[in-house]
Amino acid sequence: MTTNQVLIGVGVILVLAVGSQILAGRLHIPALIVLLPVGFAAGALIDDVAPEQLLGTAFSPLVSLAVAVILYDAGLGLDLARLKGHTRRVVVRLIWIGVPITGLLGTLLAAPLLGMSTRAAVMIGAILVVSGPTVVGPLLSFVRPNDRLQHILIWEGSLIDPVGGVLGALVFHAVVAGSRHHFGSGMAHFLASMAIGAVGGAVGAALLWMLFRVLRLGEVLGTTAQLAAVIGVAAFCDVLRDDTGLIAAVVMGLAVANLPGMDVPARRPFFETLVSLILGLLFISISATVTPHSLRHVWLPALGLAAFLVLVVRPLVAVVSTLGTELTRSERGFIGWMAPRGIVAAATASTFSADLVAQGIGGAWKILPATFVVIVATVTLYGLTASPVARRLGVVRPSRSRPLLVGGDPWVVDLGMALKAAGLEVLMWAGEEEQRESIRQAGIELAPGELLGAATGGAAELEGITAVYFLTAEDDFNALAAVLLRGGVEGPVHRLNAPADSHGVVAPFIGGEVLFGPDLTWPTFSRRYEDGAAVVGQPADDALRPGSDLLFLVRRDGRLDAVTEGSTPLPRPGDTAVLLTPGAQGTDSPPE
Repeated sequence: MTTNQVLIGVGVILVLAVGSQILAGRLHIPALIVLLPVGFAAGALIDDVAPEQLLGTAFSPLVSLAVAVILYDAGLGLDLARLKGHTRRVVVRLIWIGVPITGLLGTLLAAPLLGMSTRAAVMIGAILVVSGPTVVGPLLSFVRPNDRLQHILIWEGSLIDPVGGVLGALVFHAVVAGSRHHFGSGMAHFLASMAIGAVGGAVGAALLWMLFRVLRLGEVLGTTAQLAAVIGVAAFCDVLRDDTGLIAAVVMGLAVANLPGMDVPARRPFFETLVSLILGLLFISISATVTPHSLRHVWLPALGLAAFLVLVVRPLVAVVSTLGTELTRSERGFIGWMAPRGIVAAATASTFSADLVAQGIGGAWKILPATFVVIVATVTLYGLTASPVARRLGVVRPSRSRPLLVGGDPWVVDLGMALKAAGLEVLMWAGEEEQRESIRQAGIELAPGELLGAATGGAAELEGITAVYFLTAEDDFNALAAVLLRGGVEGPVHRLNAPADSHGVVAPFIGGEVLFGPDLTWPTFSRRYEDGAAVVGQPADDALRPGSDLLFLVRRDGRLDAVTEGSTPLPRPGDTAVLLTPGAQGTDSPPE
């Protein structure tokens, strides 16, 4: 290809990748529903959008390394403390029982349905065992299932990708060799691949630990060092054995997220942005390799294969994996209705199908287009039906707000009690043990001591929290923590305003909406409480006591609207008003 063709091809792929994600965001649908058909159309209509011609033999290795970065980022979000009890049992079964069942049944149907040889059917059966966090995660964020389902499905997607990638590589080599390895030999090769990936991940984690604990890298170099370490380790592992770099990447992510001594000054938004861009580029590029001609005789039987996987195989896997656990029938049903295929299936099919065709494997040319159809069908089906199915099964988290109040002063505890009395699920966090004990005695759920540190450090998001309010006496802490958490919570992140005479280093200069208005600062709350003020809730229809200040409105449907410096919500019938009422004398001292 000429230089101009390369420039046009790369530019078009990048623009289509980002543009498709923007469009999907505006339509409130999973990005894959837009990316896959856009990439397919681009490959059919624009000659220069041909990744295999643009990159040549580098295309397949680059796809593998890009997937490793994606899985490393997924590993950063896996908290081992939450993988316990029945949750752990279900996740383990979904991997070690679900993968063989899915691969075997997919193989048995693919051969007659797609009209391919047994060896090609075994290959596509191995490819279609994977799901993936990059597909499941956005769907779950939209559906909002309960925490247990969220953890099970995210863990399954994050772990099954590297397992499926390794399985695909092993099956590929067995198919090319044309040998009939007995079970013991195949298992030995599989365990050897897992061991190489695990050792590589451990070496990579040790390297990162040394970089951060010994060299004390800052945020910029620390983030780029992580990226270099992940790609370097994954590449080395892949040289030793195909696709073991995916395992190494997940192990590294798990280590960074869970080891107590791993103080990583990472910029998580950088990884989120990078992963989003990589996903868009990969799906556009891989979809562009699927031609309309290759789909002509494949799309209908491939839809039949997708229907079999969705309606028969996944429910069977869910039943077997949840047998004897404490999961409810509805939770088991939702697990049986959530197995979209994603980037690893597409990457594996793209990587191996061309080589199998070159080897003369019967029907191997159908692997990539059939995988493309299954991905499109499952993502579209689950994307459009997961939310109504979850509501029908009753496994959606309540729509009522779940605020996190940060602070433990008496007026903050009373605020938490008032919101709880209004029907909200309130969570509180405080740094001092005395304040934490006051929260416990008030009967309010206390967030773990490390929760806020982990979230502000960029290692985790606050799952299930719909709003965060910083109400401590430390103005700089409130301001900085609000900036760090903004974007990691489903709803707003607000803080108290710093007083006009504040000596804070940053609080007076950081923008963003503040709670309650400029005069209701922490010193004002503290002084008025000393004068006998109280935080109480009452029906919004009732007359306000003179001198009262409106803080929040708890809507009839459980939503929480805060009074901010820029807006005051208007009460409606059935709402509950949360007020700062004056002291026993009926008035409060005017603000200083």
